[in-house]
Amino acid sequence: MRRFLAEPRAFLAAALLHPVERTRVETSGQRLRRRVVVALTIVAGAVALGFALAIPPGESEFYLATVGVAALWVVGALASGPLYLGEGRARDGGRSRGVVQGVLLGLMLLGVFLAGALVVDRIPLLAAPVEDLLDHARFGSLWIVALITAVNGVAEELFFRGAVYASLPRSVNGIGSTALYAASTLFTGVPLLTFAAICLGLLTAAQRRVTGGVLGPIASHLTWSLGMLFLLPPTLALGG
Repeated sequence: MRRFLAEPRAFLAAALLHPVERTRVETSGQRLRRRVVVALTIVAGAVALGFALAIPPGESEFYLATVGVAALWVVGALASGPLYLGEGRARDGGRSRGVVQGVLLGLMLLGVFLAGALVVDRIPLLAAPVEDLLDHARFGSLWIVALITAVNGVAEELFFRGAVYASLPRSVNGIGSTALYAASTLFTGVPLLTFAAICLGLLTAAQRRVTGGVLGPIASHLTWSLGMLFLLPPTLALGG
């Protein structure tokens, strides 16, 4: 059993605990610029996200509104200052971009959420908002929703694990970026979406700390979010 657990333990340690060495220095002026841009973007993005999810399922305005939210995150991220792809640790001791690690971590989180969905589905107070959220995929074009989900996933990582993370003090940038990411979902009125943002935010913030960039977090986010989009409805149906 110990040998069986050694491989996943080593993987998690490399992917989430031990940062890759790097040297980056920002001036106080650059840091101030990041913080101002981040603050303005978070307020605008949170309001826009709440507005987008308030649009009735199937309406074409929903697609435009969610693309607008993604555009806000991207513009805010790029305007804040330099962003980096980052590097992960390869098994041979070299470096990688952390994409494979990101996908595997995203799959692990997806499995946990799909299992939890079977429990949530039996609690009407929690299940109803989730069903309302899924209606956007049921009554609209699933593939367009998938494309928008992917675009928003990339945009959110560029902003929250790129700009926001870099703007905060090193001692709190993981928790702080996760808290702000979760706060941006509060206007949606879906408590489980905020809970998901906390879980995903903590995972991707840990990746950001290790790799120093956004590519690994993007891989995790896309794996989890697209997996939830396509697999959550049949999982809920399976649970009855």
